[in-house]
Amino acid sequence: MPDRDESLEIIQRELTAFARRARAAAARLHPELSLVSYALLAHLEDSDGCRPSALAEQFLLNKSTISRQVTTLEELGLVERRTDPGDQRAHILHLTAGGRAALGQVSDHRRAAFQERLADWTAEDLARFAGYLLRYNDRA
Repeated sequence: MPDRDESLEIIQRELTAFARRARAAAARLHPELSLVSYALLAHLEDSDGCRPSALAEQFLLNKSTISRQVTTLEELGLVERRTDPGDQRAHILHLTAGGRAALGQVSDHRRAAFQERLADWTAEDLARFAGYLLRYNDRA
């Protein structure tokens, strides 16, 4: 059994591999799409739209970075700006139909990849792994 330091090294290496797969998933959505852009799209889907400033806060990015990412997503036809009904001076970002379809394709591919990778895991193993991930991400 590895000691604590060896275990931490393994965890870091494996999470890095996981992040590489996530970047590849973003590239499948569109070759010009970064992992950050993919995360922004997923957040917009989960939140059913939000202001660019809320994205900056959520991802701890500065507004200029969000602006560049959003501009790219708009140019690709994946995101649109709508006037905020509560504040006519502000905009809320929403996925377009094309953005939803593209994100859905990646989600379907990702789900299938997870099912394939975890096909031989027991229900108990999956529950334990899910619990560990929740516990790890709860500390963020």
